[in-house]
Amino acid sequence: MSAVEKTGFISKVIGPKKRWRAYKARVKELPENHRTAIEAIERYLMHFVPTDADSNASMFEDLADLFEQAAADGTPIREVVGQDPVEFAETFVQNYTDGGYVPARARKRLADDIERAAGDEAG
Repeated sequence: MSAVEKTGFISKVIGPKKRWRAYKARVKELPENHRTAIEAIERYLMHFVPTDADSNASMFEDLADLFEQAAADGTPIREVVGQDPVEFAETFVQNYTDGGYVPARARKRLADDIERAAGDEAG
């Protein structure tokens, strides 16, 4: 691992590239509505300040675990994230980081993306 990757901002946000690529491959295998939801949450989580690369890599892997299990069980997205996806994401991330600033537009985008993904299940 190069010094830039080891200490760089990107590696702190997403973790080691190999783990990130494995996570993205897992996400790609999810049903479309679950993939849309997890990608929306992923974008939102990028606003939080990482504590360390391993913690962030674990966070995304745990998110993939959650959505893989939901897809396998046929659990609707709203049962995973609830009615307030912002609250879900902020509660989820508290297990991995000290926090961060999330602009209002990112909160709205997350809510809109989850609504679209959950709506795809109903239709």
